[in-house]
This record gives sequence, C-alpha cells and structure tokens, in this order.
Amino acid sequence: MFQPRYAAYLNLIEPWWKVLRSLALKGRRFERPWEQVCEAVREATAYWNKHRHPFTWGKRRRHKPRHKPGIAAMPKVA
Repeated sequence: MFQPRYAAYLNLIEPWWKVLRSLALKGRRFERPWEQVCEAVREATAYWNKHRHPFTWGKRRRHKPRHKPGIAAMPKVA
C-alpha cells in the first residue's frame, strides 16, 4: 500500500512512537547515547506495561483538562 510521506497520521504506529518518545526521551540528555537511550526505552516500556490500559486511537490525552464551557454553552437539562 502506498503511503505518502506527508501523511504520518495514516501509519497507526506513529501515535505509539509519540507516547514512547515522551515517556523515554522527552527533556533528557544522554552522555553515553546508545546505552542510556536503550535503558530509557526499556524503563519506559516497563512502565507502560506496568500501567497498561487499552490504547484508543485518536483519544484525547488524559492529563489534558477538558475545556470548561463558556458563557455561550447551553446548560445541560436533566
């Protein structure tokens, strides 16, 4: 199947790589890059497996608070 280079969202592994990068590499600097990156990925994978939950594609991240309705939002009627 042809996949254009500019459409990474079509590749379903890309969101998973994004999560792995944020768990293992975000904000870190490595003195011995290869060994420390491998260890960071192992630790992130162990954390991910320990705190496993179904991966829902396109789901909003849990740690982002939902926007509160503004004055233009209609009130919920029970």
